[in-house]
Formats: sequence, C-alpha cells, structure tokens
Amino acid sequence: MPDVNIPHKVKRPTFITVGEFFENNKEALKLRLVNSEQGFSRKISEPSVNRPGLALSGFFSYFAYKRIQVVGNSEVSYLHSLEPGIAKERFTQLCSWEIPCLVVAREKKLPAGLIPIADAAGIAIFQTSMVTMKFLNSATIRLDWAFAPTTTIHGCLVDVQGVGALILGPSGSGKSESVLGLLERGASLVADDLVLFRLIEEREIQGTSPELGRNMIEVRGIGLLNVAAIFGVGCVRLNKRLDIVIQLVPNADLSEMERFDTSSHTVEIFGLAIPLLRVPVVPGRDLAGLIEIAALNYKLHSFGYHSAVEFNQRLLKKMANDQLG
Repeated sequence: MPDVNIPHKVKRPTFITVGEFFENNKEALKLRLVNSEQGFSRKISEPSVNRPGLALSGFFSYFAYKRIQVVGNSEVSYLHSLEPGIAKERFTQLCSWEIPCLVVAREKKLPAGLIPIADAAGIAIFQTSMVTMKFLNSATIRLDWAFAPTTTIHGCLVDVQGVGALILGPSGSGKSESVLGLLERGASLVADDLVLFRLIEEREIQGTSPELGRNMIEVRGIGLLNVAAIFGVGCVRLNKRLDIVIQLVPNADLSEMERFDTSSHTVEIFGLAIPLLRVPVVPGRDLAGLIEIAALNYKLHSFGYHSAVEFNQRLLKKMANDQLG
C-alpha cells in the first residue's frame, strides 16, 4: 500500500467534439475540411477509429458508430464500383447513424453526390494525404492522449539525469531554489508550482506545464524568471514521465530520520504507486545535490541494484562469520 496519498482530483473526459479534434490535430494529421463546419459540434465518444467497410456493404451489426469513420482506398474503390443510386443509398444508411465525422485518406475523392448527403445529415467530412494505416495509428495515439485522465498537483517537475522528479513541499520549503540548483547542474525544467499530469495507457504518468506558465519559474525575492532565456533552451522540456517523488520536509529532526532504509516508500497518483523519498530541509544541506543523487540512485534501483540491501547483506555475512569464529 502507498505510504502517502496526494489529494488530486482526476478528470476523465467522456467525449471531445469534432471541432476540437480538428483544431488540435489538423496539422499533425494533415486534415482538410471538405464540406461545412456544421458537424463540428458532434461528439466523439470513443478514443479509437473505425473503417466502415462492412457498413457500406449494408451490414450494421456491431457497427462502432461512436468512433471516427475512416474511408481508405478499398472503401472508396468499392463505392465507385457500385451503381450511383446504390452508392447513394448505402452512404445514406451510413450517415443515418450518429457517427462523429468521416475522414477520407490518401486524398481520395468520394463519388459524386455523396457529400451533399453528409451535409444534409450534419456530418463533417475531412480529407487527409496520409496513408490509411498511418493515419489510423496516428489518430488513435492522439485520441488516447485526448481521452486520458488528467490531474494537477502543486509542485515542481524536473528532468534530472533522465529521471522525472516531482519536488513537493510546503510553501517556503525551498522547492524553487532546489530547481535552480538543479538547472545549474544540467537538469531541465518541465513545470514550476503547478504540474499537469496525464495518465497514458493506465501505466505511465506524463507531466507538463500549463501553457501560461511554461518555461517560467518563480523565486521568492527575485520574481518570475524565464528559464529558457537565462539557462538556454536545453534546460526546458515540454513534458516528462514521472519516475520519483521528492518530498521536502522542513524543520526535520535528522536523528529521527531513517539512515539505512531498505524498504521502499511510495505515493499514490492515479492509483499508481510512485517511489517516494523524504529529504529533510535543514540549514547547510545542498538540496539540489541531494535530489540529483536521489535521481541517480533511482536509476540504480531500476537496474536492480540497492546499496542499502547490499550493505545489509554484508552486515549479516559479517555477523555470521563472527559467530563462527
């Protein structure tokens, strides 16, 4: 069970509109609107795509109508092979369902007379120059991202030696000062003060910064700083996987802190257990250096090496040897 549960409200999108999908992905997916925008208010309720080949042949059992419908070379060729009246009838049947929108791949053109049918049904038709399978893969990835659960947590997310470290602590505990020290050591800032997290495929947590405060860090007594302008663009990242949580503990009694901790503490985010390390904040301690060492130690743990466990084994071996004389 996790040792700490950070309060965070998880948002799980149930749908996105066709207009949102188009505006967010028109350049990456090379989308171009063929007809009017009246279908932009339609909802996409499933983070996947569907090829309506069987539906165009008249078979609508198990038809995934809530998904974006993608028409490739085979579907377009099939429609062109039909008599114009039959093609219109089949396409009218397809548009009678509450499909979100239709995407025609490979810049193919639908037979004459089909686009007005989509207009009458209020369905947007897009065209892309991408190969069908490439579009299917890219669109699915972007839909997974759009439908992924999200949450926000107050803290600083930094890329330290390739390790995504979330630094937590009460106000005035030294989070921003620690980040500055890490930036001087070659780390990269992802987000300061407020971190937006997204759960990817129920197994990986990606963190980024809200657009308003991107590349910025606030330091008490100095003000707001542009990290990219001061340290260079190499010291900023748009997003990073969360690997470890560093909790700064002010006014900690070092005598009560565990010195050789062979157990693993965790914190729960999105229901996943993330490794947790508590770092006491006392005068004279180099917090940036300690956080960097913690990140490197996490790397060793990921390779299966635990220095505390090795020390414990050495100690047990020495005790056994002493007993044997």
